[in-house]
Amino acid sequence: MKRISPVVKIGNVKIGGNFPPVLQSMTATDTRDVEKTSAEVLALHAAGAEIVRIAVPDFESARAVPKIFEKISQKNAVVPLVGDFHFNGAEILKKVPECARALSKFRINPGNTADAGFLEMLEIARKFEKPVRIGANAGSVAPEILKKSKNLVDAVIRTLEISVAAAESINFPADKIVLSAKLSNVLDTIAAHKILSEKFPHALHVGLTESGSGLGGEISSAVALGILLHEKIGGTVRVSITPRPGEARTREVEIGKQILQSLGIRNFFPKIVSCPGCGRTAGDFYQKMTAEISDRVAKNFPIWREKFSGSENLKISILGCVVNGPGEARDADFGICLPGRAENFALVFARGEKICDLRGENVIDEFWHLLERFVAENFKK
Repeated sequence: MKRISPVVKIGNVKIGGNFPPVLQSMTATDTRDVEKTSAEVLALHAAGAEIVRIAVPDFESARAVPKIFEKISQKNAVVPLVGDFHFNGAEILKKVPECARALSKFRINPGNTADAGFLEMLEIARKFEKPVRIGANAGSVAPEILKKSKNLVDAVIRTLEISVAAAESINFPADKIVLSAKLSNVLDTIAAHKILSEKFPHALHVGLTESGSGLGGEISSAVALGILLHEKIGGTVRVSITPRPGEARTREVEIGKQILQSLGIRNFFPKIVSCPGCGRTAGDFYQKMTAEISDRVAKNFPIWREKFSGSENLKISILGCVVNGPGEARDADFGICLPGRAENFALVFARGEKICDLRGENVIDEFWHLLERFVAENFKK
């Protein structure tokens, strides 16, 4: 049974209720650098991040936030900004109220905030009508809570129980709260969010924090988030991986999109079905064909998305032989199937029906032209 939480409005984005999960990311730039931070917010948003968090560790960063908001607005981009506060958030927001106005949500870590400061931040959020994300992190649980807990998961849950009780004591509205349990272990992350989903009615932000770098971090994130999202747990999603030197921050957003699309929750781009190739194919033509068509789809999809409504739901099949090829091609919107070793010959299918054979040296180009025509004819604005 799907869990229904209160709807939380974060800027122009709604989470919880029956809304599908949205993607979130965070800048890595020094917030005090308005130009660089604005550019990274826009890059993350262009990649698909619907909410972007920025660090606000000091007064100078807080004073930069309205300028960042203005820079983004000048680009006609609507991006909800979340302020990430630790230790001194209440003091910052009281002295720089323009920061509070520019933000769409406050992120509070109760493990790094004194009890009085936590309640002060809630009162400031109430004053400016902003939601808060209360995110307990395993790396910053209060020592006294950790000592009384069975394990890290228990400590994180206890922290959130105390925080939610404090919010309820001042009648802070449930539809202004997002909860999150941040742990770096896959099984702990799954366990903690399952407990949260059963214990609290609030909207949840899910993510595997500090998951690592490279393939290990990506797979760990996909496993943890995939399981939670499949069980309908999560209103906002963040993939937290350490970028390799020179790697774009936007990669975490792309991975998030792939996770949501692989589960059939949201489609962001056409799906391409292809096989690994095997001894039934000759040479490497099939691999070249798959790579070429995939690259062309990726290059042209931004244009398709603007011109052809629903093209993100397109399913393309590219198979190397007749064992599974015709069946997969018939199941796709548009597909091509090589017969196996005779790789200068291919069958083309559209919406389950074979439409033609292609032969010769120009199979890839001819298939691409047929695919472009199919998209134009079947996905119109």
